[in-house]
Amino acid sequence: MTPYIHRDISWLAFNYRVLQEAKDNSVPLYEKIKFLAIYSSNLDEFFRVRVANHRNIVRAGKKTRKNLDFEPENILKEILKIVNEQQEEFSDIFERKIVPKLAKNGMNIRRRKKLSDAQIEYIEEYFNEYMLPFVQPVLLVGKKIRPFLNNASLYLALIMTSVEQKDKDEFHYAIVKVPSDHLPRYLELPATNESEKDFIILDDIVRHNIRNLFPGYDIHDSHSIKLTRDAELYIDDEYSGDLIEKIKKSLNKRSVGTASRLVFDRTMPDHLLSFLQNVFELDNYDLLPEGRYHNNFDLFKFPWKGEKHLKDKPQPPLKMDRIEDADSIFDEIKKGDILNHVPYHSYESVIKFFEDAATDPSVTHIKIIQYRVAKISRIMDALMLAVKNGKQVSAFVEVKARFDEAANLMWGERLEKAGVAVNYSIPGLKVHSKMTIVRRIEKEKAKIYCYFSTGNFHEDTARLYSDVGIFTANKNLTSEATRVFSYLETKNRPPKPFKYLAVGQFNLKPMLLGLIAFETSMAEQGKPAQIILKMNSLQDSEMIDALYKASSKGVDIKLIIRGICSLVPGIEKISENIKAISIVDRYLEHSRIFYFHHSGDELTYLSSADWMVRNLHHRIETIFPILDETIKETVKDLLHIQLNDNVKARIIDVKKNNSYVRDTTDLAIRSQVETYYYLKRKLEQEKIELEENND
Repeated sequence: MTPYIHRDISWLAFNYRVLQEAKDNSVPLYEKIKFLAIYSSNLDEFFRVRVANHRNIVRAGKKTRKNLDFEPENILKEILKIVNEQQEEFSDIFERKIVPKLAKNGMNIRRRKKLSDAQIEYIEEYFNEYMLPFVQPVLLVGKKIRPFLNNASLYLALIMTSVEQKDKDEFHYAIVKVPSDHLPRYLELPATNESEKDFIILDDIVRHNIRNLFPGYDIHDSHSIKLTRDAELYIDDEYSGDLIEKIKKSLNKRSVGTASRLVFDRTMPDHLLSFLQNVFELDNYDLLPEGRYHNNFDLFKFPWKGEKHLKDKPQPPLKMDRIEDADSIFDEIKKGDILNHVPYHSYESVIKFFEDAATDPSVTHIKIIQYRVAKISRIMDALMLAVKNGKQVSAFVEVKARFDEAANLMWGERLEKAGVAVNYSIPGLKVHSKMTIVRRIEKEKAKIYCYFSTGNFHEDTARLYSDVGIFTANKNLTSEATRVFSYLETKNRPPKPFKYLAVGQFNLKPMLLGLIAFETSMAEQGKPAQIILKMNSLQDSEMIDALYKASSKGVDIKLIIRGICSLVPGIEKISENIKAISIVDRYLEHSRIFYFHHSGDELTYLSSADWMVRNLHHRIETIFPILDETIKETVKDLLHIQLNDNVKARIIDVKKNNSYVRDTTDLAIRSQVETYYYLKRKLEQEKIELEENND
């Protein structure tokens, strides 16, 4: 049987790599807390989407499983087992490592039983003045009184007895909301020491004051709970009907979706848990024990004092003087292709591409694919300015970008009002390509400029995500890019096949399989053969089988996979020539880079696509070649920097234990730091060469 790790089990291994950062002694305290928040946020989305999907398959019955190659019950059990173990470790990290280190730095998280008299008075006044209208106390009476729990909101489940009842073993139950959606989760208290700061978690303020909410009852205990609701949109892959209206209706239903997880304090007694299961009609697959506090993504908003030593050392984005200071970015692109690698390089060059296009009198057309966009976007402002200046501007807006549907609809409407020609989603497909084109009249002839990228046109994520893009005026690439936009706008298939670009729904997967097959044939002939693949996720079984075959024939394969990796490296006679690592560090590794030795005629590609079924079969993606030899060498160097990482790289193997890569060299290589200084040296050298040429 072909070795294969289920995508969701592999994803949990990735999220554990995020959790590892929170206990890495080399990571500053602020960053540790940030990684705890990222881990928690990731897990919430995972349950709302992936686990919800498994649960629905189980509930729908065996008729829905004809094409499945796994048993959803077994996957659910394994998921819950893994997550339970991780949650225990999460609690241990927070209580035993984070809280004590905060205290050492003068920031104390106080429990309610250790407050001073002044602090008690403060939280009682705060509760009465700010919290009382939001706590919504409800006495539960079996299924007769069953309150609706808002998705991801925090509640306390109370165990009580009536002061009048004689049988003190007969319990009553109630629910109280923790209003963290209205108020800060971490509240600063009057300090007991002038040199320190004291904080209390909002949940504990509610705990302290609940005795006043249920007169006539003695409250024995309280336990935190949270309900996660199904976030999947369930849009059928049909080719008729108003897709935009379906999206809007689905968004309205999202907050009231079926329960996909009840998170509860693992110290909760069985009788209370059983009662809640009955009231909210939950089964065992819906239950997930955690620590005392939930919604730990609220740690993103922890109130800091601002100590710089508790954060990563600054790595200010590198200014690309050649572009950013140019009178026109198009004059620079004409001289040759230009690489932009955020967040190491400044994103100003990309913004300048749009802003120059908006004001340049020679520009006639701008086209862009919008998948995810910042709330405040200079790029979108430039598009609207371009319309005012008489340009023809068109945008393809993908409204099926999960959790960005509402934002994309908003931007689509704003662009339309400004006069931009907006095309929306293709039913049954997501458009995930990351590219834009600008048409300019030069010497009475039209010339096309293009920016291809592995990431979205999103100014905020450009500071956090590691992505690679290329500005080019190469006619072989730009002419094919215009054909992609024509297809998106007209839905008419291009009359010519793509030769340089690989495009989803056309030639993307066949091209990749052909490149792997070529390396395989070279290895069979005893010739050098190598593949280096960097991506977010590797899950498509056909691609994995092709890599297994290549490995078995002797192709040297190196993988850098941030997230899901369903391929199992290092198995004798199957994948023994495959080595895989994952890098989790201060920036989110998001770029996709594919290298093939190709009999010495090295081929390097950048891509919007991961090797997942959804990307290769159900999306419009683009893979674009690096044609400039200097950029090709730079990208190859960047790959090898990551392959040599012995600080933040983890080994991906059948054990799934995320062991750190350690080697015998004395030099510590942290690839994200090495990449920054490598690109900084390149820019300095470029500046020197430019000055010499000017002299």
